[in-house]
Amino acid sequence: MATFEKGILGGFSGKVGNVVGTRWRGKNVMRSLPQRGNYTPTPKQEEQREKFKTVMGFLSPITEILSLYFGNPQGDKSRANLATSYHLKNAVVSTTQGMVMDYAKVLISKGDLRGIDGGTLAAGAGQTLVFGWQDNSGQGKATATDTLMVVVYAPDLNLFYSNAAVANRDATTATINLPNFMASFSVEVWASFSKPDTNFAAISTYMGTVAVL
Repeated sequence: MATFEKGILGGFSGKVGNVVGTRWRGKNVMRSLPQRGNYTPTPKQEEQREKFKTVMGFLSPITEILSLYFGNPQGDKSRANLATSYHLKNAVVSTTQGMVMDYAKVLISKGDLRGIDGGTLAAGAGQTLVFGWQDNSGQGKATATDTLMVVVYAPDLNLFYSNAAVANRDATTATINLPNFMASFSVEVWASFSKPDTNFAAISTYMGTVAVL
């Protein structure tokens, strides 16, 4: 792979002859077309492919939240890129059934805002979840009007529910209504705080597993 600043007509994208032009991390890049053949990936490469497939399949439905609240972009790396990198390194594990997400290590947001203290979670009647927490307004940059966000995942259904504006920090309790199709299923739950109309958020908290009533 080679980089170049100026071609005859500047940078280009696409295939020309046996080379491909593209942009990679802010640079113009040329590389040769891959050689066709009977290529067999190594076990390590297969493992990495399965990790990537598992992580991307899990994160894709919540990309909108990750793109808003997962840290700060670094060069050409978007917040979604940073989220993917984090989960590949920390939140996917190999089991006898294949690659699975380690839910306790999943993050839906990442930042320097004060997070949840004394968080509680319980299932209520009619597909509801009841959250509780301490009002830690005034600690660090936490304020009473910071907004609670919640992400709920039903593994058996492979479906998410998310709400980025559940309640203010000083409410100390909130109830959300889950979709009817989540009734009787166990769900994984994460919660965090963010500042309205900004990308400033806390490191999310894994609230645990609960059976929806």
